Amino acid sequence: MLNMNRSAFLGPILIFLGIFMFLKGEITFNTGTIFEYFWPTLFVIPVGVFFHWLYFIILQRRGVGILVPGGILLTAGVICQMSMLFDIWHLMWPGFILAVAVGLFELYWFGGRNKWLLIPINILTVMSLLFFAIFSIGFIFGRFFHNQPIIAIVLIIAGVLMMFMRNRES
Repeated sequence: MLNMNRSAFLGPILIFLGIFMFLKGEITFNTGTIFEYFWPTLFVIPVGVFFHWLYFIILQRRGVGILVPGGILLTAGVICQMSMLFDIWHLMWPGFILAVAVGLFELYWFGGRNKWLLIPINILTVMSLLFFAIFSIGFIFGRFFHNQPIIAIVLIIAGVLMMFMRNRES
């Protein structure tokens, strides 16, 4: 049983480290590198997991308010970890808005299902998803269409075509 738990725990970590080393190229692993890239996994995510463990195991589903910081920290930790590994802070910052929505949603789901909590949850979720979409689309267009004269020509052609199509319909 102990051997199975160890392999279930260490297996994904080794896979994750292998993928990280493959993607990052030549990186020497030392204490500084581990803290530089994995501080969210070492410090933020465990605190979020601790709050969830506290609620579900220790408090036996009493004290639902402890899930709010747990959900926020767990989500923010995942966002920070992804941002650190792939250097995409400029795309992932809306995840911090989503983190608050996740914390409040856990309060709603495991609490008394107060329908008034759905208002800030929905507002924050929509804001976060909207910002994710806007910045991701902007990033994609910036990556693939970085040649501004081509975009300008396409816009001009599209405008001219729209004008001629309108004249034909009239």
